[in-house]
Amino acid sequence: MMNNLNRSRRWFLKDCGVGLGAIAAAQLMAEESGAASTADPLAVRQPHFPGKVKNVIFLFMAGAPSHLELFDYKPQLAKFDGTLPPAELLKGYRAAFIDPNSKLLGPKFKFARHGECGAEISEILPHTAKVADELTIVKSMTTDAFNHAPAQIMMNTGSQLFGKPSLGAWTLYGLGSESKDLPGFVVFSSGSKGPSGGNSNWGSGFLPTMYSGVQLRSVGDPVLYLSNPPGVDARAQRDALDAITALNHQRLALTGDPEIATRINSFEMAYRMQSSAPELMDIQSESQQTLDLYGADPDQPSFAKNCLLARRLVERGVRFVQLFHEAWDQHGNLVGGLKTNCKNTDQACAALIQDLKRRGMLEETLVIWGGEFGRTPMVQGGGNDGRDHHPNAFTMWMAGGGMKAGTTLGESDEFGFNVTRDRVHVRDLHATILNQLGFDHTRLSVKFQGLDQRLTGVEPARVVRELLA
Repeated sequence: MMNNLNRSRRWFLKDCGVGLGAIAAAQLMAEESGAASTADPLAVRQPHFPGKVKNVIFLFMAGAPSHLELFDYKPQLAKFDGTLPPAELLKGYRAAFIDPNSKLLGPKFKFARHGECGAEISEILPHTAKVADELTIVKSMTTDAFNHAPAQIMMNTGSQLFGKPSLGAWTLYGLGSESKDLPGFVVFSSGSKGPSGGNSNWGSGFLPTMYSGVQLRSVGDPVLYLSNPPGVDARAQRDALDAITALNHQRLALTGDPEIATRINSFEMAYRMQSSAPELMDIQSESQQTLDLYGADPDQPSFAKNCLLARRLVERGVRFVQLFHEAWDQHGNLVGGLKTNCKNTDQACAALIQDLKRRGMLEETLVIWGGEFGRTPMVQGGGNDGRDHHPNAFTMWMAGGGMKAGTTLGESDEFGFNVTRDRVHVRDLHATILNQLGFDHTRLSVKFQGLDQRLTGVEPARVVRELLA
C-alpha cells in the first residue's frame, strides 16, 4: 500500500512544479531513506551515495580578489609592466569598465613557495602560507559574468538570473540539518558593505523558504527582536506559540502551502534560538589560545569573529555557513586595499583550517575561499594602482572535505588573462562540491517551470576528480 501511495505522489510531484512539490519531494526523500518523519522537512536525509562532507564553510571574498597579487604569480607580467598587451590576447574581449588596450600592470607583491607542496603564495598572506599543505588551490577558475551582482549570484546559485536556489539552500534541501536549535544554513557579513548580489546569494529561489540562509549578527541579538519584550514571560510566549502553531497546522492540512510549513518551522526555530543563540555567540567561553589563533575580539564584530562562529556552528550541526566579506573591489588603491583586506582576513582563514583540523573536524568539513571573478592584467585608475573585473581566469582554494591537500590545479597564460590548462568553470565547482556531499548533480533537481531545475543548470558540468583525495 505504501509503495502505491509513493508512486501516486511521484506522479503528482512530476506535474506540480514548485511549492508543494519541492517540500513533498523532500518529505518523500526522507520517507524512502527511513531517516526522518514527514513532519520535519529539515530532518536529516541520506544523499545519493556516501559523501565525504557533512558541513560546508564558504569564505566568500566579495568584490573579487586579485589572483595576480595573491596566488598566481606572473614573471612575464612583471617583465612587460607598462607596455600594451598583445593584440591577439584582446581579440573578442569584453571589459567591464576599462579600455582593453590599457597597459599591463605587473604584480605588486613578492611571492615565495611554501610548504612541502611548494605552493606559490603572496607575501601579504603569511598565515595562509603556513597552511599551504592543507590547501587545494585552483588557478584555472572561470565564469560567465563580469559584473559583481550577476557574478556573485552565479557563483552562489549557478545562474546570473535572480530566483534560483543558492548552493547552501540546495545543500540543506538535499541533506537536511543536524541542528534542531539553530538554522541549518547561516550567513554572516563583514567588510565595508553587504554583497552586491544581496539576499539572492543565500536565497532558496523556487524551493520553500525554510531552505534559505539565515543572516546572523555577530554583536547584540544575533537576530533582531529575538528577545522577548518586557512583560512577556516564557510561559505566555509558549502558550501563544502553541495556539498559532495549531492554527497554522490546520491551514497547512487544508491548503498544502509549503510556506505555512516554513512559518511553523520559523516560529519554533526562533523560540529555540532564544536559548541556543546567546550560547553560540558567547565566544568568551573559548580559550584565550583559540581567540588569539583567530585574532578575534569577543566584543567587536569582525571577519575573524565570524570565522570562529562558523566553527562553533558546524560543531553544533549547522549544515552550511557562509561568510561574506565585501571589500575586494580594487579598481584603485590596489596596494593599500589588498594589504588591508589580507590583514583583516588572512589570519582567521588559516586559523579556521588549523582549528578544524585539531578538533578532528576538517575531513568532514569543506572550507571554500574565493570571490566572484578575478582582476585584469591591465591597469585601471591613476597611479598604476587598480585592476578591472576579469572573468576569464581567477583563483580559489579549498581545504578539508576529501579534497587533495597540497595540490595546485590549473594554469593561466603568462599574463594571467586566459586559462590554458585544466579549466574549471563555476558549474564544475558546484558539481564537485555536491559530489563531496554525496550527490550526483544531475539527479539533485526539482521540477519548476517545465524543467528539472538543478544547481549546475542544463549546460555540461563535470566533477573535477583531479581535486579529490
